[in-house]
Amino acid sequence: MLHQQGMLRDGALLNKTIIVTGGGTGLGKSMATYFLKLGANVVICSRKLEVLESTAEELQKLTGGNILPLACDVRKPEQIEQVISTTIEKFGQVDGLVNNSAGNFISPTERLSHKAVDVVVDIVLRGTYYFTLSLGKYWIENNIKGTVLNISTTYAWTGSGWVVPSAMAKAGVLAMTKSLAFEWADHGIRLNAIAPGPFPTKGAWDRLFPEELSKQFAFENRIPLHRVGDHQELTNLAAYLMSDYSAYMTGEVITLDGGEVLAAGQFNFLKDVTDDQWDAIEDQIKNANRNSKKSE
Repeated sequence: MLHQQGMLRDGALLNKTIIVTGGGTGLGKSMATYFLKLGANVVICSRKLEVLESTAEELQKLTGGNILPLACDVRKPEQIEQVISTTIEKFGQVDGLVNNSAGNFISPTERLSHKAVDVVVDIVLRGTYYFTLSLGKYWIENNIKGTVLNISTTYAWTGSGWVVPSAMAKAGVLAMTKSLAFEWADHGIRLNAIAPGPFPTKGAWDRLFPEELSKQFAFENRIPLHRVGDHQELTNLAAYLMSDYSAYMTGEVITLDGGEVLAAGQFNFLKDVTDDQWDAIEDQIKNANRNSKKSE
């Protein structure tokens, strides 16, 4: 299937150096893989160096590309600065940043401690603006037209119960994306975001959804396209947004969710109405119109 294949031409990211936070697993690993295939130098960072080193070895063998694993807690600006300086030392400069690090859990909000809320907000919001600000200063000082891609979520717009810390933090990331896209446009720096729907990843998916819940509340049953996303679909979009093909796009947030967010429409429950019921509704409307005309 085409949606499971790479979209961009070979070399689309050649000689670009891209930092991917949360790049050792899940969507971060998938994006790093495709960036490497397109010719980019890739730095993957997260808190677990052993995971990063294993991923780097795997992806180097798979793609033959240049990949550098660096431990970094995005909540700590001094570690971010170290990642940036090491990347510059290794590859000469930094051209792009994918803010993909995230923390989340499902819980009734009243059960959360202040510390639990802080953990999510600090990783998702603070970590994103710490890294973005550090690289933005570097780009402006060195006249580099950098590119930032923030991985958001659809409920950053709508809000969502039971993931309130994540919703708050992701909403802040969207505001930052649009605000800095305008402010830094004079420097040629672009910021965009992707708001993914369900793209299952081993580990994160299991932590959020125990097996019994996954079966009971299967996403496929409420997504208009009746399936979850394939990682290649997201990585195709991510690579496009990080490439010069999207040079005229900034401040944009693209939803990629199989139509899931559209299900919030007020009358979307009508999808369960049968043909016979629609016939009855149509007859009722016609009768009501006739009666209305008679009374005029």
